[in-house]
Amino acid sequence: MGSVVISIRVPKKLKEELDRLGINYSKAVREFLEELVRREKARRLREKMEELKRSIGRIDEDLASRFVREDRNAR
Repeated sequence: MGSVVISIRVPKKLKEELDRLGINYSKAVREFLEELVRREKARRLREKMEELKRSIGRIDEDLASRFVREDRNAR
C-alpha cells in the first residue's frame, strides 16, 4: 500500500509544545484521520439505510408473519 504526504500548517508554539511533550504528532494525526474516515463512512451508511427504510415504507405485520409461515411450511 502506497502513501502520500499531507502537510499542515500549525502555530509555532503548538509544534514546540508537541516536541517538548514528546508527542508523536504524525501518528496522532494519522489515527485521527483514520477514525474520522470510519465515522464518516458509518454516518453515510446510516443515512443510506434511513433513505432505504423510508422508500420501502412499513410492512404489514400480517404479511410478514405470512411470509415466515410460508417459509417454515416450505421446509
